[in-house]
Amino acid sequence: MPYHLLDMPINRIDGEATMSSSVKELNDYKVILITGASSGFGKACAIHMASLGHHVYGTSRIAEFPSASTFPIIIPMDVRDTASIEKAVDYILDREGRLDVLVNNAGYGLAGAIEHTTLEEAIAKFDTNFFGIHRVCRSVLPVMRNQESGLIVNISSIGGLITTPFQGFYCASKYALEAYTESLRMEVKPFGIQVTLIEPGDFKTDITKNRIIALDTSVYEDRQNTAINVIANDEQNGSDPKDLAVLLASIIEKKHVRPRYMIGMFHQKLAAWIKRMLPASLFEKLIMSYYKI
Repeated sequence: MPYHLLDMPINRIDGEATMSSSVKELNDYKVILITGASSGFGKACAIHMASLGHHVYGTSRIAEFPSASTFPIIIPMDVRDTASIEKAVDYILDREGRLDVLVNNAGYGLAGAIEHTTLEEAIAKFDTNFFGIHRVCRSVLPVMRNQESGLIVNISSIGGLITTPFQGFYCASKYALEAYTESLRMEVKPFGIQVTLIEPGDFKTDITKNRIIALDTSVYEDRQNTAINVIANDEQNGSDPKDLAVLLASIIEKKHVRPRYMIGMFHQKLAAWIKRMLPASLFEKLIMSYYKI
């Protein structure tokens, strides 16, 4: 069902970008949906893509449907709610008639000892970080199949390649996303749809302050706090989210995209390569030493 909500308040991202006239005149813009665009990677990507002249729709759980046409536009969506997703996709299709790129970015961090992470916390984590992506893909894929074109970019993590202590469920959600994306990529390629992963290392985003930490630490408390402090320090000294936005801009212009793109500090990308080379037990020792546990 299309949604015409023309008298609602405008929702814009701070630092809104200016439309590129050259792209606009050529009518060569992409219609892009970015989930979780109120901060971090999503916000950086929305601003940068709009600055290049693309029609960018970012999502936030607390937004309202706007009447403005200045990009990037923030619209309401909760990736845990299928009806909410369908409303957002219908809103874009009603305005644009197509959807070229989906960037699945919405998610959050969860830290704590696996033993003391409740089942409810673990399910909630997967409901957003993994099943939320599946819900959005299910809503968007029929559109892209009918177009016989489209690109889906799933924001994963180096944590989907290297497991870190006291982030077991976060890493598990990213490992699941890696497998999901690889399979989806093969399934939809015959329809002209491309699927890829971006695997960022540590970046300066709000994930540090927004991370949920399991409260019942008991016997794990000292080691857990030490490891989480190392993680937080790496994040706050990490790369600029704008770097990922620049990478995304280059990916959407490619005729053929690779299965994955890793981005981040050199030593983190090197660690992913070293993991493939070293015996598992030796690599485990290196990780435990790095996180001081």
